[in-house]
Order: sequence, then C-alpha cells, then structure tokens
Amino acid sequence: MKPVRLFLLPLAAVGLLLFPTLVPAASYEPIDSAGVQAQPQQQNGITYLSGGIGLDESRTIEQAQGYNLHMTFAVGPQNQYTADVDVVVQKAPGQALLTLDNAGPLVYMKLPAGKYSVIATRHGEERRDVADIGSGGASNLVFHWNDAQ
Repeated sequence: MKPVRLFLLPLAAVGLLLFPTLVPAASYEPIDSAGVQAQPQQQNGITYLSGGIGLDESRTIEQAQGYNLHMTFAVGPQNQYTADVDVVVQKAPGQALLTLDNAGPLVYMKLPAGKYSVIATRHGEERRDVADIGSGGASNLVFHWNDAQ
C-alpha cells in the first residue's frame, strides 16, 4: 500500500503544475473597496448585483454569497467583458420579473426556485437562455456577442 500512496501524491502535485487554474491565487489578494461600486439592489423583491468593471469589483461580485443565478456578458474573439446589455428575466413568457438596462458585465441574482427565461440584448442583437434554479449550486449563464462594438 505504501508505494501506491507515494505514487498518488506526486501525481496530485503534477496535476497542480499542469492545471494551475485550479488554484485561484488572485482570490487571496485584498480587494480595494474604493474601486467597488456594485451594491446589492432590488427589483420586484429580487436582489441582484450588476457590475464587474475593474478587477476589484469583478472579484467582489464573484465572491458574493447566496446568489443562485450568475450571468456573464462578453464580446469578441477574446471574450472581453461588456457592460452594455439589457436583461429581462421572465418566470413565464411575457411576464417580466426583472428588467435591467446597461447591465453587466457580471449580474448575480437571488431567485426563488423555478425555471426562468433570460433574454440579453446588446445593440439590438438578442441572446436567450433558460435557468433552472433549484436547491443545488448556482446556475451560470454566459452570453457572448461576436462583435466588439
């Protein structure tokens, strides 16, 4: 048994060397709250965060607890964050629960359990997705536009 244990330990270390993204080193750095403008807001009883401009603000939102829908908005071949997205969250078709203008690049929401349609529009170009919110972890939606307008 000892040779097996000794063999597994080096493999784990090699895994960390080959896949360094598994260790989020930047999350241990202090966040300068002066650069954070995103604050929890509410609309129709739904609490949400919208922002993520700058490293400190994006890290603050990413570390926020209790939000069960995480949305990210990006453009272009390099997936650059964009903050000019209009968002509509619907519980049923035609029944807007939450409407945000010029949101992003990160939007986190606390939603009751259920199925939601999300419509993200940027420069008139619409993207749609569905979020099934349950008792498990957060649902993650990524909306991407090819242009870099």
